[in-house]
Amino acid sequence: MSNKTLPSRDRAQRFLFEETDIRGEIVQLDATYRDILTVHQYPPGVARLLGEFMAAAVLLATTLKFEGKLVLQARSEGQIPLLMAECNSLLQVRGIARGAQEATADNFEQLLGGGQLAITIDPDSGQRYQGIVPLQGSLAASLEMYFEQSEQLGTRFWLSANEQSAAGMLLQQLPTQLVPDPAERQAHWEHATTLAATLRDEELLGLAAPEIAHRLYHEDPLRLFEALPVSFKCTCSRERTLAALSSIQTADIEELLAELGSITMDCEFCNQQYQFVREDLDGVLGESKPVVH
Repeated sequence: MSNKTLPSRDRAQRFLFEETDIRGEIVQLDATYRDILTVHQYPPGVARLLGEFMAAAVLLATTLKFEGKLVLQARSEGQIPLLMAECNSLLQVRGIARGAQEATADNFEQLLGGGQLAITIDPDSGQRYQGIVPLQGSLAASLEMYFEQSEQLGTRFWLSANEQSAAGMLLQQLPTQLVPDPAERQAHWEHATTLAATLRDEELLGLAAPEIAHRLYHEDPLRLFEALPVSFKCTCSRERTLAALSSIQTADIEELLAELGSITMDCEFCNQQYQFVREDLDGVLGESKPVVH
């Protein structure tokens, strides 16, 4: 089936339990996920894991209260040395798996074994923050460990991906407002998470977000918010690439120009190519003279 004939949802939708301090978020990625897979021909196990990372990055980005971006980055001793997904406050997402072209595994431990997960919050203005936890069992379990250590608010994740779609759901306890009694809060949390645990991967991937919320919580008073669009967007640009070139030694740039006549740089996220000739690099080279051989 071609991508043009497949349904496209690509949105995040929040819901709130009206009578207790719990919120939920569901994200589903169709065209956004396939756009990234089109750029990189990843093995199936790598593609599905990248889909989970993308869905998780969007879920986490929906919690941002400022303009900026959130980055999930895994480094491991497994078959994927580095896997990264990034989502900004506009819910524009991109992702990459580096060094995983020959990966053959289809389980988390073999793909990302012995690794660490870094969660970086990078506001456009203000202080950058990063938290790091071991990768254990699954991405969902690793993220839950992060929230247990850093936020002290109950947080659960359900993530899934196949060849065409990626999806995720988050449940999170909110600071005490409606229900002050700790035992009652815990009972509400156990109720919400127990029902969520009945959600099957094919339902998370195949049903629309309102259907999922109704399927799980039709007996609970829920408020469903307007869905927000999610899209694939790379932040690379000619200006940023030129700025990156400025970190290279002038002599090395001169040598490349002498040998090739121009310098071409590729964005590893979207495969966009940027070519620079000497005139483009005047600001980088300054007053330096060409290397004479």
